[in-house]
Amino acid sequence: MAQATVSFRMDDELKHDFERLCRDVGMNLTTAFTIFAKQSVRANKISVSLSGDPFYSETTIRELERRAARIEAGLGHEHELVEVDD
Repeated sequence: MAQATVSFRMDDELKHDFERLCRDVGMNLTTAFTIFAKQSVRANKISVSLSGDPFYSETTIRELERRAARIEAGLGHEHELVEVDD
């Protein structure tokens, strides 16, 4: 099958966020847009639903980085490890 190049402009922050989402679901931008196009053509409508792991959200990553920085700065505190039997 012949390949075509598609080029379009997008807000830089949106592109960055979308690339992160694509990585979270195990693909790159090209694969994501190809899936989007194929699904749209098959269904004869525009509708795709994929979701990333919410653990890797920007908010969670920032909070983990903040906590790690506090620990590295000696501002953390120790606690007892709670073991759970399965």
